[in-house]
Amino acid sequence: MTGVIMRIISFTLVSWLGPKSPFLFVWAFNTADAILLSWCAILKKDKAYTLLNVFWVLVGVIGILRTEGLLQINE
Repeated sequence: MTGVIMRIISFTLVSWLGPKSPFLFVWAFNTADAILLSWCAILKKDKAYTLLNVFWVLVGVIGILRTEGLLQINE
């Protein structure tokens, strides 16, 4: 439940602040809730939900690295 509430808070923050959102905080917060939800899915042996949340952990790590300028993706 904590992970779900964290996700609701982060998406609400982005919805309210739009481009003025603190992107590093949002990425870190989303990644933390994805880790928490992944752990819960692993404990419940829910393979689909585990895969989904592990994917969001990877997306979060990439988002954090890009926000910090440590990862450049050529467009």
